[in-house]
Amino acid sequence: MKIARVRYEGRVMAARVDGDTVFPVVVEEQRHMSDAVRDLIADGTAEETLNGADVTAGMTAGVTGSVTGVPLADVELLSPLAAPQKIVCIGLNYADHIRETGLQTPEVPLAFVKTAHCLTGPTAPVRVPRGATEQLDWEAELAVVIGRTARDVSAEDAASYVFGYTVANDVSARDAQFSDGQWFRGKNFDDFCPLGPWIVTASDVPDPQGLAISARVNGQTVQDSSTKEMIFGVSETIAYLSRYMTLHPGDVIATGTPHGVGMGRDPQLWLRDGDVVEVEVEGIGLLRNPIHVTD
Repeated sequence: MKIARVRYEGRVMAARVDGDTVFPVVVEEQRHMSDAVRDLIADGTAEETLNGADVTAGMTAGVTGSVTGVPLADVELLSPLAAPQKIVCIGLNYADHIRETGLQTPEVPLAFVKTAHCLTGPTAPVRVPRGATEQLDWEAELAVVIGRTARDVSAEDAASYVFGYTVANDVSARDAQFSDGQWFRGKNFDDFCPLGPWIVTASDVPDPQGLAISARVNGQTVQDSSTKEMIFGVSETIAYLSRYMTLHPGDVIATGTPHGVGMGRDPQLWLRDGDVVEVEVEGIGLLRNPIHVTD
């Protein structure tokens, strides 16, 4: 199943996507940090509800009176999650990316965070303040969405805690990232985490370690790899993180990027105003975000 957040007829709604048809079912509350998809995942009712069944009594978002399908072209796809408790990113997690950077392979997953204000939709512009960075880079990533509370789980059991998968672009300001001595500012500008276009439930992704992953800038392929290149796979990463922090339903783990980022090219290539970045993961979906430098 594909689960999305959409804007339709002025309302933000959780929806099921079936081919070129969208079934908007749950209306998101108009309040700060509301997130209908996260709440459905946390309640354990996402698939049942979005198939048209009644939502549980404790659900805060309202169910529409109809699940009539509408054309995909008539809705605006938003980030499938608006307010995850955390977005954990894994750095230097592809063997081919290690080779291009010449950096040492980490002995354990190298984790950092993005915050929810970074999230933007699969077609929304990435807005960058003029003069804030001269080294704007892309990173195509497979993102994992946690389905139930995970604390100190084993790698053998970790897959059962996955709700689904989506696509992320870990946009990075490299000059800020490497001048600060830590990565927080360079990874956390507004709009620096395009996500989507939807969440594909785990049952429809039998092997997350065998997916093609790619990125294009203005139609030119810049990243072309496979998730089999991951040093720490999805299950190993979940197990590692859950030793130190509780993972909650709706949390996102961005699992790292393969070779081909702008920083690693010779000569280096940086994104500019008007560029269009496409990130695609096989069987999951496609992001297509223009870069918009703002005054």
